[in-house]
Amino acid sequence: MSEPAALQWSIDNCTVQRALQVLGDRWSFVVLREVFNGIRRFADLRTRTAIPRQVLTDRLALLVAEGLLRRQPYQEAGQRVREEYRLTQKGLDLYPVLVALNAWGTRYYADPEGSPLEFRHRGRGDDECGAEVSVVLRCAHGHELDDDLTQVRPAPGPGARRR
Repeated sequence: MSEPAALQWSIDNCTVQRALQVLGDRWSFVVLREVFNGIRRFADLRTRTAIPRQVLTDRLALLVAEGLLRRQPYQEAGQRVREEYRLTQKGLDLYPVLVALNAWGTRYYADPEGSPLEFRHRGRGDDECGAEVSVVLRCAHGHELDDDLTQVRPAPGPGARRR
C-alpha cells in the first residue's frame, strides 16, 4: 500500500495549527462570540458566560496580544476609567468562522426548538434585509460547492515544505 501524499509534506508551519494555538481552547471563541454580540465589558462577559475570572482575564489578554481585540477606555459618571473590548479587523475576519461554527452546532447539537443564535443580514442604511446569513464554499472560478464536500481536496500551498 502506498503512503498517503500528505505524508510527503511537513506540517511545521501549518496555519490551521497556528490558528488553533490562539482559538483552540475551550473559551476563546466563547469570548469572541460575546464580543460579536455586543458584550464588551469584563463584568458583562463574566455574567453572560460564567467563565472563571482568571480564565477570562487570560483569554482577553491573549486575544488582545494576538490582535483580535483591542482595549477601549470608557468611564461611567462617578466611576474610574475602565476598559471594554472591541474587535479589530483581524477579529472581524473571524465572522465567517463563527457563522460556520454556529451552523454546524445548530445542525448537530441544537435543542429541538433550534439554535438560540441566528445571524441575519442587516443591510446598509435603510435597506434592512433580515435574511439569515450562511457561509458558502466557492472556488476561485466562482463554482459553488454543494453538500458533496468530497469535491474539495487538500493540496500543497505556496508555503508547503517537503519533509
